[in-house]
Amino acid sequence: MVTANNSELKDKLAVKANETKAAPKSPVQTIHDYLKKMGPEIARALPKHMDADRLARVALTVIRTNPKLLECNIQSLMGAVMQCAQLGLEPGLLGHAYLVPFRNNKQNTMDVQFIIGYRGMIDLARRSGNIQSIYSHAVYENDTFEYEYGLEPKLNHKPAIGARGKNIGFYAVAHFKDGGYQFEFMPIEEVEARRKRSKAANNGPWITDFEEMGKKTVIRHMFKYLPVSVEIMRDLSRDETAPTNLQLTGGGEDYIVPDYEIATDNTVMSTDAAEVGPGSAENKALSFDGVTQ
Repeated sequence: MVTANNSELKDKLAVKANETKAAPKSPVQTIHDYLKKMGPEIARALPKHMDADRLARVALTVIRTNPKLLECNIQSLMGAVMQCAQLGLEPGLLGHAYLVPFRNNKQNTMDVQFIIGYRGMIDLARRSGNIQSIYSHAVYENDTFEYEYGLEPKLNHKPAIGARGKNIGFYAVAHFKDGGYQFEFMPIEEVEARRKRSKAANNGPWITDFEEMGKKTVIRHMFKYLPVSVEIMRDLSRDETAPTNLQLTGGGEDYIVPDYEIATDNTVMSTDAAEVGPGSAENKALSFDGVTQ
């Protein structure tokens, strides 16, 4: 009888132990944990006017609303978030930057491509301090549109009232604080050629926000003629890259966050990696635990 009771007690304890075992973490919970651990590095990378807690929340919301991002290589995903922090651009609906999943056939993985948006491109240009205003517009076949380069460049655009016809190109204009200006026009064929070179040519903002991407493309092309700093040009070279070298180690307990520099071929290299673990004095968790998992 005692033996039977002991056996029954062991069975109950075994059932109880199984019930109390922690359930495996979901992909969202894993990403949430990494964002918390990366909090100090995100805060260090951000410009003073931005908040690390907000960026982490926005990034997590973007990731949760795009299931394909949850399938991506975690190093690539966290690297793209860190790029947002280093450039001071928020991913998502504001159009500053996009996190776009794509298939890396060489590595047989899903990676993330970081893409600067139209508003992000304008923000980067304004940071130079030399530009008073910068804007871009789409041109359609029924619009009145004339432009001319040379010794006396000129541009005239009057959008058609009503049906404007097919999109034939985009132009961008920058006015400098010293009174000068610069403009560029890019025909639709050239915009399409540049789109096709992107890893996200058939995905992300090139599909959902083509006009915005067309405006961004001509502004990006115009950058080489603008009075901007070397640092801003370096930031620009991170556009449409796929960072995969963010090293996350220790089963989620430790991680290494590299400072990014851009090689001459526009690939991302890591230098001066800072290792942060749970015992680090800098490892203060971000306060976004209330986000629904």
